[in-house]
Amino acid sequence: MQPGGFAFLRCGTDHHSIALVGAGPEQSKHIELHHVAFEVGTLEEVFRVRDRLRGHEVPITFDGRRRAGCQISVEFLDPDHHCVEIYWGLDQIGSDGHVRPATEWKGIRGLEEAVANPVPGQDTHINR
Repeated sequence: MQPGGFAFLRCGTDHHSIALVGAGPEQSKHIELHHVAFEVGTLEEVFRVRDRLRGHEVPITFDGRRRAGCQISVEFLDPDHHCVEIYWGLDQIGSDGHVRPATEWKGIRGLEEAVANPVPGQDTHINR
């Protein structure tokens, strides 16, 4: 969903702690940060965040499931137009180093669609 090459760096068991995104053949001008992300404890919280953002007419730039990492998230612009991501369900890497194969990624726009079509092993049941 983003142009350029990705390099994922991790610390611990999270699929990635930092994602480096290539912007092209030129060297970095050291002036950009794509976004910052904050993990929440439940899938329900992602929906609550999206509802609150909509209620305050905050520009939402993405909601659904990302591909690598398979987290379900909502992304929006803060008042200074920085991109912020609130996410749940980032893939975990076991001690064997096994990573979900790209054939199982399901990049999907829309939280409802992401919940309805989970990736293998992702419990998207919501208690409402």
